[in-house]
Amino acid sequence: MNLLNLFSEVNMKDVLQFLPDAVFVVDESNGEILWVNDRAAIIFESSKEDLKGANFDELVVKGMELAEQSSYKDVSVIGGAVANSKEFFVELSANLLDNQYFITIRDVTEMTNILTQAEKTGRLNKDKNLMLTKLSSEFKSPMQSILGFSQALNDGLGGEINEKQRKYVKIINKNASELLYFMNKFFEFAQVESKLYDKNIHVFDVLELIQSVISANEVMIATKKLDININADNIADKFIYSDENALRIILQNLFEISIKLTEIGNINFDLCNPSLEQVENMGITPIKSASETSYMLIRISDNGVGIQETDVEGIFEPYTQLDKQNRKNLVRSISLGTVKELVKILHGAVWLETEVMKGTAFNVIIPVENGAIQQDE
Repeated sequence: MNLLNLFSEVNMKDVLQFLPDAVFVVDESNGEILWVNDRAAIIFESSKEDLKGANFDELVVKGMELAEQSSYKDVSVIGGAVANSKEFFVELSANLLDNQYFITIRDVTEMTNILTQAEKTGRLNKDKNLMLTKLSSEFKSPMQSILGFSQALNDGLGGEINEKQRKYVKIINKNASELLYFMNKFFEFAQVESKLYDKNIHVFDVLELIQSVISANEVMIATKKLDININADNIADKFIYSDENALRIILQNLFEISIKLTEIGNINFDLCNPSLEQVENMGITPIKSASETSYMLIRISDNGVGIQETDVEGIFEPYTQLDKQNRKNLVRSISLGTVKELVKILHGAVWLETEVMKGTAFNVIIPVENGAIQQDE
């Protein structure tokens, strides 16, 4: 019994007429189209009568070869099609029954164009960041010169200057310092986003790392007279297996933001080994042999002014800040964008909790054992 007779017996033709995909019944031996539904006529801009008797390869490039491949491997395949000299992309799925192919076709031209554009955009974005990273010194060197010479003028190394001149020099120095800080954060983000960051995984003392981050910010801490506390009583081991430099950048960026949000009070570093349930809740898939000591949660909390609810959305996505009227937090979002990318490199998770006038807490979970960090490598 051939497929068309089977259709007649079970009234399948009536069902196939209303499928959202084009349906063809094609002779396996010569590629002749034996039957089509209404959707096929619409997609290929022809009448059903004209399609019947035509060769399937005239509609779909290497159509019979694709049908054989799809049927044999039981998968859908993408191919090119032609209708009235118009070329487009189709997704083809075929099954062989009684020497006849039952083929469904869907026009995926729009989706293919979207994917192609996304691939192109991603490639261009990577190339852009690669160029920026390589040219970072060319951008920063002039600013460093302005900063250095303006400071020298302010210190009197170029001779005496009057108060009005000193005021202008201080403004130049301050603006140059702020711009250089922004450029450092921007190029830092461009480097990790361009995938140029090279991981260096080894064992190190996480408490020593935190102390070094605190020491690097001692001027700002002293200016605001902040109390900095470290609580590591709840970790199994202070020696962890991770990327020390990546974690340093992560903690430095988060700590800087906490300092800026806090005018008076304290900032706390709390470390613990989270439960595997919490690890999974944060979107991390633990390896089968993982235990609670395989991961570490580092929480940096302050009692500062907090972050407005309207500023929280997209806070880890610098590009979303460009469309907002208030762009003063762009540098903060660039820093957090770097944090997000580096945490992703370390196979971890990052999130924040904040309440206006009560404070902010940044939370980072990363794997800290050899097997855990290599799970996706």
